Amino acid sequence: MKFLNSVVSFLLVLFVIAMLYIFYIFTLADTQEYSFKEYKPPLTTQIFDRKGRLVANIFEQNRFYATYEEFPPRLIEALIAIEDTSFFEHNGINIDAIFRAIIKIVKSGGKTMEGASTLTQQFIKNTELTPERTLSRKIREALLAYKLENILSKEEILERYLNFIFFGHGYYGVKTAAQGYFHKNLNELTLKEIAMLVGMPKAPSSYDPTKHLDLSISRANNVIQRLFTLGWISKTEYDTAIKENPQIYDDTLTKNVAPYVVDEVLKQLSPKINDLKTGGYTIILNIDLDIQEMAQNALKFGYDEIIKRDKEANLNTLNGAMVVANHQNGDVLALVGGIDYAKSNYNRATQSARQPGSAFKPFVYQIALNLGYSPMSEVADISRIFENDNWKPKNLGNNFQGLITLKQALERSRNLATINLTLDIGIDVVYSKLKTMGFQNMPLDLSIVLGSFGISPLEFAQFYTMFGNYGAIKELQIIKEVLDKNGNLVLEFTSQEHRISEREQSFLMLDMMKGVVEKGTGRNAKIEGIEIAGKTGTTNKSVDAWFCGITPEIEALIWYGNDNNKPMRSIEGGARTAAPVFKEFLTQYLQKFPDTTKKFEVPDKVYKTLFKGNVEYYTPKSPLPRQNMQLNENEMIF
Repeated sequence: MKFLNSVVSFLLVLFVIAMLYIFYIFTLADTQEYSFKEYKPPLTTQIFDRKGRLVANIFEQNRFYATYEEFPPRLIEALIAIEDTSFFEHNGINIDAIFRAIIKIVKSGGKTMEGASTLTQQFIKNTELTPERTLSRKIREALLAYKLENILSKEEILERYLNFIFFGHGYYGVKTAAQGYFHKNLNELTLKEIAMLVGMPKAPSSYDPTKHLDLSISRANNVIQRLFTLGWISKTEYDTAIKENPQIYDDTLTKNVAPYVVDEVLKQLSPKINDLKTGGYTIILNIDLDIQEMAQNALKFGYDEIIKRDKEANLNTLNGAMVVANHQNGDVLALVGGIDYAKSNYNRATQSARQPGSAFKPFVYQIALNLGYSPMSEVADISRIFENDNWKPKNLGNNFQGLITLKQALERSRNLATINLTLDIGIDVVYSKLKTMGFQNMPLDLSIVLGSFGISPLEFAQFYTMFGNYGAIKELQIIKEVLDKNGNLVLEFTSQEHRISEREQSFLMLDMMKGVVEKGTGRNAKIEGIEIAGKTGTTNKSVDAWFCGITPEIEALIWYGNDNNKPMRSIEGGARTAAPVFKEFLTQYLQKFPDTTKKFEVPDKVYKTLFKGNVEYYTPKSPLPRQNMQLNENEMIF
């Protein structure tokens, strides 16, 4: 009987060898296409703020690549111990294990198709072959594994395997899993953590420690036991590892802390980089996460205040947006496209086109100053009727103040004075100058000077840099640079500027806007100890409420309204709704950055003197009205 069994086994082995040879002949041609030299698994792209803090991960497969040199020796030992003890001895195929597996296959009538896979075969199975469980596929797997072993070193195979394999919870590659589950780099892992990781690929969902910690620990203990049985760890190491209970983190994969920003980054970069989500890029932003959080908190503060005033506000449509930028260099420091991204991912800071209302007036007044008007030049604040256009603009409060200065007109946001100033200059001239600044989609009529056209908060913020940047519109940039997976510079975003007026003429505008905050419609934005220039904006029936605030270092634009363009309550507007949000934000900002510049620089060619009892600024191009000037050379500052 024993002899008969030996003969049967011998014949079976001969049969297996013959079958292998036949399959080798028929499948050899099919394996020629595999060179294995190109290995480019999808890698995670990471987005960081200006201080190197993670903003978000973007990916198709969440994977961070690790070189073989990054793998701790214990990681390699644990993997080999539990998956393929003879890995460094075989040529990709474990012949003994294959014979045992084939015997099982034959005895089962071809129903069993498992076992005998080396690490090399496992890699081949997952990367090169289809998932069906057939004998022909098993043989192709073995042949390809043998071929791979003749092309790559053992270390290269392990590097590819450990970077490719799935570890559950959306983590691909051991480096990703270590950072995700344990918040550790590979060289910081304990033996128990290593054992948990190498035990996961067998059944990633079952051994995911965020879902089945008990199964994951049990599997890890089997790995540790195997290491001890092989004599690869000491009894002390064994005891310590068995007793350890690692801390497990259950993180979101994207870790996205600024989703409106990330959406805009993807929108800007996707046309420029084809493999943005798979190429393992590093994206550095100009965004500061501290300032981003301040803006989010301030915008929510203003939203809550509206709800307190209006218990019937439609929470499904009421929303807001905010942009914070450095007007000197064009860096966007914060961008908030809505109150709650989870409820609405529509980015109002970049996608919406809202009427700016009176927040647009400074651009009209800047045109006047550039043409030689002075802040003390007078304009008629009187009614106008435009019969042909069936348009009868009016001031807030329906009153008139007669002749007032340009500075007073801006401080009090007088619509009629602004319209009469435009008529004095010429609507065609104003329209042309606005086009030169870069404004588009404006109607060629007087309503434009009251901000009757649509513009996004981000685009409007770019135009507003003209004031803080002393006459030059600075191109706003959210992204600073993009690096490839090797750290090489791929894209760099620099801010261009477009000069509109001389520095001294823009300072006159800044000073007028300071008056808006000190004693005009923007008083609710005022903070003692720092100079603030700004302008409120409210459109008809309180559909839109704006405040655009400027300090010597930054600017912040705030908008509130309903997504469906329905009016808010009539009490809402730039002064009540948006200006306090700027104050809330700037208060937080000054606490974080107490050394920020507090006073605006006065350019050359700007002078000041007493005028009708007040100190007023003027320039050679915009002198004060001579008949009223009280010149005192001792008081003039150059």
